[in-house]
Amino acid sequence: MSNLIASQKVMQHYLSALLTEEEVQAEVGIAEQQKQQLNALLAQAIVTKAEPQPSSKTITPVEVLQPQSDVNADALVALKAKFAAAEAAQALQQRDIPVSERISGGNKPEPVVAVQSIEKEYRQGRFQALFFEIAGLKVAVPLKELGGIHQLGTINSLIGKPSWFKGVMLYREQKICIVDTARWVMPEKYDQNLQQKLNYQYVIMLGSSNWGLCCESLVNTYVLEQDDVKWREAEGKRPWMAGLIKKHMCVLLDVDAMIDLLNRGLDISE
Repeated sequence: MSNLIASQKVMQHYLSALLTEEEVQAEVGIAEQQKQQLNALLAQAIVTKAEPQPSSKTITPVEVLQPQSDVNADALVALKAKFAAAEAAQALQQRDIPVSERISGGNKPEPVVAVQSIEKEYRQGRFQALFFEIAGLKVAVPLKELGGIHQLGTINSLIGKPSWFKGVMLYREQKICIVDTARWVMPEKYDQNLQQKLNYQYVIMLGSSNWGLCCESLVNTYVLEQDDVKWREAEGKRPWMAGLIKKHMCVLLDVDAMIDLLNRGLDISE
C-alpha cells in the first residue's frame, strides 16, 4: 500500500511541476460523490474483452453508456453519438496499412488529416470532457474527440517498437495500437516499481484513429467553461496538451496532436 501511495505521489508531483511552470494554481483530489457517480456510470457499460486472434464468431460490440438520473445525461448522449459515428466510419473504411507501418520505423505512416485551419468545437463556449486516471494522475479528453472506450484485453506484443508501445489488441476486426500511457507521459519517472503497481483496465480511443491509451479507471464526465482551462498558447510547446484544467489539476489532451506524435513514434520528451 505504501508503495502504491508513493507511486501516486510521483505522478502527482510530476503534474504539479507542469502546473507550476504554466503558473496555474489547482486543487488535488476526487470527491467521494464523484466516485459514486463513476460506479453508476460503469454499471451501465457492458464491455467486451478483445480476442487475441481473428475469429469467425460474432463479437458483441461495446455498449454505449446509458443516461441515468445521477449521471450527466447530456454527456452520455454525446458519448453515444460519438461511438455510433466511430462505428460507422470504421465500417466504411478499409484499413490496409499494416500496424507496423503506423509506428516509428515504418515507411508509410498513417496520414493525419490537418485541421489546424478550423477552430475546434470545444474551443467555442461550454464543452464536456471525460476524465480518466493513471496511477493517481487525472487526464481529460474532450468528448467530441473521444473515439470509444474498450475493456483492456489480450495484447500481442511486437518487436522493435518504442518502449511505450505495449502491442496490438484485436477488437472485432480492428487492430488497436495500445499505448502504455504512464510510460508515454512521464518516461523519466517510469521505473520498475511504478510499472508493477499499474493496473490498466480500459482503453481510451483517440478520435477515429487506431490508437488507444491505457487507463486504470474512468473518473466521470464534466461540463467545462472556457475559463476553466488555461489553454496552451505557444505553438510547438507540448503540442499534446490542449491546456490545463485548473480546478481539477488535470491535463486536457489535444487528440489530433497526440495522434500525430504517436504516428511518428514520439513520446512526451520529443
